[in-house]
Amino acid sequence: MNIPESNLPRIVIIGGGFAGVNLAKSLANRKVQVVLLDKHNYHTFQPLLYQVSSAGLEPDSIAYPLRKIIKNHRNSFFRLASVETIDTDINEVITDIGNLSYDHLVIATGTKTNFFGNRTIEANSMPMKKVPQALNIRSLILQNFEKAAIADVIEERKAFLNFVIVGGGPTGVELAGAIAELKNHILPRDYHDLNPKDMQIHLLEGSNRVLPPMSAHASKKAEDFLKALGVQVHCNTFVTDYDGKNVVTNSDLVLQSETLIWAAGVTGAPVNGIKTKSVVEKVNRYKVNTYNQIEGYDNIFALGDIALMATEDYPNGHPQVAQPAIQQGILLGKNLLKHIKNQPMKPFVYKDKGSMATIGRNKAVVDLKNFKFAGFFAWFIWMFIHLMALVGFRNRVIVFFNWTYNYINFDKAARLIIRPFKK
Repeated sequence: MNIPESNLPRIVIIGGGFAGVNLAKSLANRKVQVVLLDKHNYHTFQPLLYQVSSAGLEPDSIAYPLRKIIKNHRNSFFRLASVETIDTDINEVITDIGNLSYDHLVIATGTKTNFFGNRTIEANSMPMKKVPQALNIRSLILQNFEKAAIADVIEERKAFLNFVIVGGGPTGVELAGAIAELKNHILPRDYHDLNPKDMQIHLLEGSNRVLPPMSAHASKKAEDFLKALGVQVHCNTFVTDYDGKNVVTNSDLVLQSETLIWAAGVTGAPVNGIKTKSVVEKVNRYKVNTYNQIEGYDNIFALGDIALMATEDYPNGHPQVAQPAIQQGILLGKNLLKHIKNQPMKPFVYKDKGSMATIGRNKAVVDLKNFKFAGFFAWFIWMFIHLMALVGFRNRVIVFFNWTYNYINFDKAARLIIRPFKK
């Protein structure tokens, strides 16, 4: 890998998500050598992936080069690599570009889409966890509009304009709202030969309400907002099959659609080589203690979505969202420096800053510890928080400009089929 030899302890970080990036930042210019590994050369701001999917933003607005993040860290290095396995006996990471020894290893590989073992759905649906996947969805939506415009058979045209989103969590709710705005504002202006009434958006959720992790107040408001936008919400509904044309559910509801977007759940993305007993099989997350050490190891840690830290307040682990990953990354940086000096580490305590979701223009829900609100003010808070959380001043400026343009003109500027998608 051509990493310089050093007398400093080497900390290898696998994954450039929220956890890995914040850990690397917290170790900047300290007396350690940091090597960050990722199979992409950029950090993705995943909460805004849905806006790339729905033509609201270009991908470079929510992605940031990992090398740029650590460019002023004199003892930090990045390598574009896929980790194949870990040899814990000799403290070595085996990748597709070579092997690398470590003194301390941190796994922050996050999650991947969970299809719950349904191979047919996996083969025919559209996941949305990465930038390329978001671009695929954007291309497919726009291609379907074009195909609908030339379809002679009404049933075929409706199938191209029928969008089914599975999963009523924040991702599904936000994407449904964004696609509804395409229907309400873009379709009538760009496609005069199409009837917007032929376009349908179905949101399918397995539990009895959308946004199940949030309060009942937020769920009710979110569902009302979605329905006002024209989204058809189906709760207590599971998809049992999808062949690329027909969506089959447990409630005898069959929908004809060329597009099924799967946002129904995630599972951990563990790395080969860690003892099986250290992984909770049902969710594929590493069992860690309050210092983020993987069970059975002293010098191997896990952060963020891949880590399951069972506490009194969170017996099933912390929520798989950005804030736990960010907070764990920052604290582990301090703890690793203490661990190297054989000093006692500080246990992690999650500070819940609340949760939020946006459903579209002037519509959002926010749950704070003592306050719950919805509507325009919640939407403004959502925009401000997400804008400030973006990595890089340039990205903040571009996103702010796009949001302002979209708000004033009722438009989405990124309606380009750069690379056509083929099923």
